[in-house]
Amino acid sequence: MPYLTVGKENASSIDIYYEDRGTGKPVVLIHGWPLSGGSWEKQSAALLAAGYRVITYDRRGFGRSAAPVDGYNYDTLAGDLSKLLEFLDLQDAAIVGFSMGGGEVARYLGKYNQGRVTKAVLMSAVTPALRKDGNNPEGVDPKVFDDIKVQIEKDRYVFLAGFLKNFYSKKLVGGTDISDEAIHASFNVGASSSYQAMLNCVDAWLEDFRDDLKGTTVPLLVIHGTDDQILSIDHTGARMKMLVPGCQYVVIEGGPHGLNWTHATEVNKALLTFLK
Repeated sequence: MPYLTVGKENASSIDIYYEDRGTGKPVVLIHGWPLSGGSWEKQSAALLAAGYRVITYDRRGFGRSAAPVDGYNYDTLAGDLSKLLEFLDLQDAAIVGFSMGGGEVARYLGKYNQGRVTKAVLMSAVTPALRKDGNNPEGVDPKVFDDIKVQIEKDRYVFLAGFLKNFYSKKLVGGTDISDEAIHASFNVGASSSYQAMLNCVDAWLEDFRDDLKGTTVPLLVIHGTDDQILSIDHTGARMKMLVPGCQYVVIEGGPHGLNWTHATEVNKALLTFLK
């Protein structure tokens, strides 16, 4: 299995697991919290069928990657992404960030991109800025995230079970859009993540990406669902139109947070149209 060493913790290497499949223009898919690169299977299949080279990887602390104690901030996480793109020597690449992965996209564009990435997608993303304060009145009360951390510390498995029902929308769970078995599979992936990673990433969500995105010159696609119960469209996707006026904005009616599974047909159509 392919791994890339992105750092060290004591005597151990911090190794990132990745998969690199297909040929053609590269598309890098960055997963959400607390899942892994495998959560992109519906998009990976569509992209591969359309002739793209598809790269997925597991964020440090999740999936099959190493689980160091530290490094769960976006400078480090976007740095891991940058090292992967350099290692694979990707050119004319598109990067697609789902949920927490949108933060890596934004920070990479703002801090690391030297021309390798020429298109970017933010899907159900944490961008542009979640923390509500005097400089960001449209954000979310930070107490919401403090409560999430309390629940993780108390019993992260109980928290995860409830979180995933909202992730995919309770009214869709168990139906044709998302089966109980698929929810169970996501639970298993999330439950296998590092405790430190699961907890400490919550603080990272509150980083401000407005400066990272304001100066971006690459074509940008924003995809968000109207029924997102994790990252409300009003606090996130809808604000991107004002921040990056030239971005393409696709609203998925009735789409929950995990719309890359429940509304894969619509998401894939928007994604493939943009990449063309």
